[in-house]
Amino acid sequence: MTNYKLVFAITFAALLSSCGGNKNTSSMTKEEIIEYRVDTLLSQMTLEEKLGQMNQLSFSSIEALQPAIEAGKVGSILNTEDAKTVNALQHIAVEKSRLHIPLLMSRDVIHGFKTIFPIPLGQGATFDPALVQKGARIAAVEASSTGIRWTFSPMVDIARDARWGRMAEGYGEDPYLTSLMGAATVRGYQTADLSDPTAMAACVKHFVGYGAAESGLDYNSTFIPERQLRNVYLPSFKASVDAGALTVMTSFNDNDGVPSTGNTFILKDILRNEWGFNGFVVTDWGSTSGLIVHGFATDAYDAAMKSINAGVDMEMVSGAILANGAKLIDDKRISMGEIDRAVSNILRVKFSLGLFENPYTDETSPSVMYTPDHLKAAKKSAIESAILLKNDGVLPLKKSVKRVLVVGPLADAPYEQMGTWVFDGEKEHTITPLAALKEMYGDRVKVTYMSVLDYSRDRNTSKISAAVSAARRADVILAFVGEESFLSGEAHCLADLNLVGAQKEMLRALGKTATPLVTVVMAGRPLTIGDELAESAAVLYSFHPGTMGGPALAELLMGDASPSGRTPVTFPRMVGQEPIYYARHQVERPANENEVLLYDIPVGSSQTSTGCRSFYLDAGKDALVPFGFGLTYTTFKYGEVHISSSEVGVKDTLTLSTTLTNTGKVAGTEVVQLYVQDCVGSVTRPMKELKRFRRVTLQPGESQKVSFQLPVSDLAYWTYPMVYKVEPGDFKAWISPNSKVGTPISFVVK
Repeated sequence: MTNYKLVFAITFAALLSSCGGNKNTSSMTKEEIIEYRVDTLLSQMTLEEKLGQMNQLSFSSIEALQPAIEAGKVGSILNTEDAKTVNALQHIAVEKSRLHIPLLMSRDVIHGFKTIFPIPLGQGATFDPALVQKGARIAAVEASSTGIRWTFSPMVDIARDARWGRMAEGYGEDPYLTSLMGAATVRGYQTADLSDPTAMAACVKHFVGYGAAESGLDYNSTFIPERQLRNVYLPSFKASVDAGALTVMTSFNDNDGVPSTGNTFILKDILRNEWGFNGFVVTDWGSTSGLIVHGFATDAYDAAMKSINAGVDMEMVSGAILANGAKLIDDKRISMGEIDRAVSNILRVKFSLGLFENPYTDETSPSVMYTPDHLKAAKKSAIESAILLKNDGVLPLKKSVKRVLVVGPLADAPYEQMGTWVFDGEKEHTITPLAALKEMYGDRVKVTYMSVLDYSRDRNTSKISAAVSAARRADVILAFVGEESFLSGEAHCLADLNLVGAQKEMLRALGKTATPLVTVVMAGRPLTIGDELAESAAVLYSFHPGTMGGPALAELLMGDASPSGRTPVTFPRMVGQEPIYYARHQVERPANENEVLLYDIPVGSSQTSTGCRSFYLDAGKDALVPFGFGLTYTTFKYGEVHISSSEVGVKDTLTLSTTLTNTGKVAGTEVVQLYVQDCVGSVTRPMKELKRFRRVTLQPGESQKVSFQLPVSDLAYWTYPMVYKVEPGDFKAWISPNSKVGTPISFVVK
């Protein structure tokens, strides 16, 4: 068999020599060596080969792609699935193209490759960046074993509207939480050594503001002013870039009329010039040609020009840059400098990943899929992501339970519980709650299963009466409801956030029996489940939990594990409240605590009888469930909050602390959260902002002092003059279990 690595090493050494590339690199840093290699290779490339590096194609067949790869017209392939195919494609690029430049193989590995972890929104609910990083590392190990070295993740869009299907792909509504999770994911994928064969380049998406799509409708326009863009939507991207992310993806939306793929301000002024990003920018699928559909470009020629000049380096699948790049150069509509910039950025990533030294994947290595360690981590992530929203004492299930009725379309739906974006997940390896409960209970407890509804959208109510009869003979009802996986994710938006199908009717009927009803919701977004909360004795919410969701949920229900997840997004009472989020600005006429609602207003009331305050007549002023909320199987008491100083300067660091005590009878984990409010600013400020959090596990009766270090510089924001600074003035801080409660302590920044 040909020694491909030796052949390439000899070929590239000859290439370096032919262009004077025999420079002594012994005194150069690793980064300098990479830049030298980039410059050397770039100097040998024709314009067509440069444009080829900027071209990404979706895999169809080896035969179909071979001519373009041999001609150097392809820089990356997406949607390959196995090492054999990857090696065949790399063989063509490395052995048969003129310059032997390896391909960058990519895939949507969003929350696991084969071992599927909870959807990113569920990972956000863990409030555990270290665990999220471990999950990304496992995904990279599995995916890279098939030759995939680039994934289109993490998505760090701030999402505050549950109608938007892609909320499932991000970490929630909060910039601080999303920043930590995004950076952790980048580190997990890429590792400290990019040339490690298991390192997988991260692609931070979607740059930028996509989560604010108007009406929660995918691909829709956004209207985000620069100050809000910088204060809310950009920080999570900067955190991921600072963590070393190698690539960034443009978004589908236009903001204030300018599509991301043609937006010089965000791609050059901010990403490159302000942040110093030196990786490469790739469009989302077909987004260069999408400029035509937007009405931002007249044709593919115009679209290619605008995307290149805006700062795009690689075009995903639409081919406008490859087809029109040479003419654009001839017509002086783009400069060769722009092309060289783009190709240098791409080559830099390929050199950093060690693709030139190791373009091939070992097809003989033992499988790394579904190893015990991977499954253990996936189960832990599913456990930590589950949120206990209500518990009247029925959970954990008592040892005296002997007859369990399991119902609902998600009780035994292995594909559905994996969630959105699982191209490579296998339902055969997914353990459902029903399977896990049967295994854990064995012969000790009679488990009766009645799906009642065949799938979440099933509207056939004919089996509900039989389930009600069975419920009367059971000690407890475990109802698994929610959404099928395809109901969230890209292009899967909803205008109604109620449970679909006849699930509400099923739960309503079961809730009227004397048997305690435990409702477990598996979904890709927060749903409007006010009725279900009222009708159930307990509610456990699990954003699609992945491969090990069944064992995780079974252990939580039976008390072998204790819930510790927290809501990473605000849950609305009604869809008309969307977008809804905790970090709102104070309005001039805030609502009172006990406003009179729609059906309690006397007939004939005057226009001003409700007080002219800010609330919905039908939904009130509050969310159903606040951000950061989650119950445990124990209770915690927060002591008085202490602060190191009531007056500080902008260069100081505050210490805020409290004593946390487990006042219950079992061990539990509390997510202690620190919020801050800037009371008066040059522009209005959020009523609360999350600044720190910590998971704390305590035994019954145990107390622990919990302290947070908060540099005052962390209170900076983009002020009215568009300057990033800390404004002196009055501040409040809370150490609390969620964004809704707690007693503030005041301090002054001088």
